[in-house]
Amino acid sequence: MWMQLSYYVPVVVLVVIFLAAAIRILREYERGVVFTLGRYTGVSGPGLIILIPFVQQMVRIDLRTIVLDVPSQDIITHDNVSVNVNAVLYFRVVEPEKAVIQVADYLAATGQLAQTTLRSVLGKHDLDELLAERDRLNNDIQEILDTQTDAWGIKVANVEIKHVDIDESMIRVIARQAEAERERRAKVINAEGELQAAHKLLEAAEIMSGRPEAMQLRYLSTLASIGTQNNSTIVFPFPLDMVRNLTDMLGRKGQG
Repeated sequence: MWMQLSYYVPVVVLVVIFLAAAIRILREYERGVVFTLGRYTGVSGPGLIILIPFVQQMVRIDLRTIVLDVPSQDIITHDNVSVNVNAVLYFRVVEPEKAVIQVADYLAATGQLAQTTLRSVLGKHDLDELLAERDRLNNDIQEILDTQTDAWGIKVANVEIKHVDIDESMIRVIARQAEAERERRAKVINAEGELQAAHKLLEAAEIMSGRPEAMQLRYLSTLASIGTQNNSTIVFPFPLDMVRNLTDMLGRKGQG
């Protein structure tokens, strides 16, 4: 009996080793790129996968979205301002066979491509665009990366610029520029207010010149306004027509 058991033990061990080498289980978000004698034969999964030991090999590929932090890059903008910019990249593998066959390490390759693309795209824009138009720049970088990584079976879903670090001296320059811009707007608004007030005064003068009693009512309104205040000011209304008449008389006497 022991002789029979000793005969079957090696067979059982070989079967266990064979099954351990042949059976693979892939999760729902995983795919297996299968090679038979070194040649690509297809993509398998998810679920139970049976391989021929020593004949077939399988490379696991994760299909979930990968978040890649792009390190801070030293960038010279189009207007010659030095900034440090870092970003975050969201991508996933959509064609596992290309991610394995076309590129040695798709994670490292995508990361290096993201760094170079970030520098080249942002270097074509001014600092004001970099600070104010991040959405458009994010879309530009995303489109370029998505086009270049298509051959690797990778889909770039989104690119977000995280931080833009500027030198302290440049921050002070920007602050002075913003202050000057606010002063300019204040002067323009003040000038526009003066212009509108002048137009309204002109309209009021035209209305009053057509109706002399309107000027008298304005005199009385001004006197009533002054009289309500606690002061010792005495106001004597003096007709403007009399002033003009006196001026004309003095002018004629001077000519005579």
